Amino acid sequence: MAVAHLRSVMRRVAAVTTFLAGLIVGSVPGIAQDLLSEGKPVKVRTKAFESFHIGHDDVQFGKLTFLGGLELIASDRKIGGLSGLLSLNGGSSFLAVTDNGHWVTGQVEQAEDGKPLDIVDVRFSHLRGSDGKTLRARWGHDTEALALSPSGLYVTAETKNAIYRYPWPISEGQERMIGELSLPEDVRSLPRNAGLEALAAAPDDGALAGHLIAVSETAKSDAHDLAGYIIGPKGTDRFSIKRHDRFDATDAAFLPSGDLILMERRFNLRDLIGLRLRRISGETIKPGAMLDGELLVEADFDFQIDNMEALAVHQNERGETILTLVSDNNRSILQRTVFLRFRLEE
Repeated sequence: MAVAHLRSVMRRVAAVTTFLAGLIVGSVPGIAQDLLSEGKPVKVRTKAFESFHIGHDDVQFGKLTFLGGLELIASDRKIGGLSGLLSLNGGSSFLAVTDNGHWVTGQVEQAEDGKPLDIVDVRFSHLRGSDGKTLRARWGHDTEALALSPSGLYVTAETKNAIYRYPWPISEGQERMIGELSLPEDVRSLPRNAGLEALAAAPDDGALAGHLIAVSETAKSDAHDLAGYIIGPKGTDRFSIKRHDRFDATDAAFLPSGDLILMERRFNLRDLIGLRLRRISGETIKPGAMLDGELLVEADFDFQIDNMEALAVHQNERGETILTLVSDNNRSILQRTVFLRFRLEE
């Protein structure tokens, strides 16, 4: 027992040391070249749609201006199930993760304002563990979200309720996992359908610098709220987010201002399909806090949405804040992969 306990302590110390070592790195690079250079190319065609509200010409939805959207149709179903997203190089490229353990990258042909025109040069490869085996072989996939910070690239695995750390950039696509973050037992034991779903890296110039924010997908019941976690080198603190109308959390991303955008999805027979974005003040994210936030947009089946799972934020050359939303088609012919762009009017 003493040996086992010592090994457990050593693993925790190693995880914290790794986290701390990463924090001394400078700001996250704004440019990532040659992602997945050894990945498998995939043919993708896109269909553009000009309106977000089907049959309407309006582009303004509260503080969000709809820039445009694409439906992605791929020749290989392995790149379906997009669940986490990074928007890179001013929105001209992206790195995504699928819920069956694949990296996906592509180039976004876009207008000056960020409107997506086409997606080309799409490639994918397996996520790999520290031993080089694929996460599918290790049964460690069900990867749901991405977050990029000075200490590396982080990926959540919902079924295992784990957060993996990878080097950055994922240049070849064969890079091995650096390790897993040490998480407390109450996080590790979250129910499979209520596990770690949303992940965001806090800006490196605020009170939350050096921390990750994770949010559970759903709550134990409609009477409960979403569980939030502030994860850092000194441990994990907890907060709560008020749950409304049976919406579940699917992703999160920080704005340049330090506020957090939470994306929520409703996808059930009772309510059918729904999307919601909330803006939460970064200053209010503290241990023990109960948060709600400002509703930015809510959409249902009258809008160009599907099973919305991935969210990314970037700034364009004009300094405007652009939100990119992507759906998870569950690799089903009955669902779509949609790629949406909005400008946030501050």
